[in-house]
Amino acid sequence: MKILTSGKYYGRKESEINVNQLILSEYDYRSARTDWHYHENPYFMYLLQGNVYDTNKKVMTHCTSGSLIFHNWQETHYNEKATTQARGFHLEFPRSWFEQKKLDSNLWEGSQLINNPTSHYLLAKLYFEFRCQDVYSNISIELLMLQLCETIEKNEFYEKEKQPLWINSLRQILNEDSENLNLKLLSNQLGVHPVHISRAVPKYFGSSLGDYIRQQKIKKALSYIFSKNYSLTEIAHLCGFSDQSHFTRTFKLYLNKTPSQFSKQVF
Repeated sequence: MKILTSGKYYGRKESEINVNQLILSEYDYRSARTDWHYHENPYFMYLLQGNVYDTNKKVMTHCTSGSLIFHNWQETHYNEKATTQARGFHLEFPRSWFEQKKLDSNLWEGSQLINNPTSHYLLAKLYFEFRCQDVYSNISIELLMLQLCETIEKNEFYEKEKQPLWINSLRQILNEDSENLNLKLLSNQLGVHPVHISRAVPKYFGSSLGDYIRQQKIKKALSYIFSKNYSLTEIAHLCGFSDQSHFTRTFKLYLNKTPSQFSKQVF
């Protein structure tokens, strides 16, 4: 069994920075398939381009461009490319981070695919700081990392809390298709009264339904931007925005930059 030590991943390292025990890196995945292995430290992997299968002892996960996955330390797995090109962004931290930052390590076991859109746009902000290093980037990275962990802990707590069965169905609907949704349509699909939906969403999603849907659209848009294969006009259409100006306003609300600014400064 191979053990990958701090900052080591399969593939060709394109760039790497270290920020107060955090290791941020971008890799071009070259191997069609890796060996079974585990990592010395916990880390996040955001798939910037391509499709990859991530397999552990329990499940095989198909990670498409824009997927965010977490692996805890000593989580045995292997990766297999489903496309010719694939590249990823890694955010690694020491095991001591849990204790230092007062995180509940019980919520971070094994591997998990992270679908919460808030986590995705925080990760996008981290990638932006990683690519656009200036005098404010290091402190921004540390703060964004804490926000990312807190968001995931909050979401994991709600996931494990006893909740109506239809909440998972609602999450699946919103994760797979957030275009042209309205409360009446969701009510009919779920067989749940609109009032129950309106009361449950803030409790179990940590935001309003409209805010969650907008975040889903931004999450989807980021995957298209990072792939570098689409124009901003095409992305606006693919993500269900009414026009490019609507896309620009919404994107800036969450990323503090227009899609054009974000793309130019990152690439």
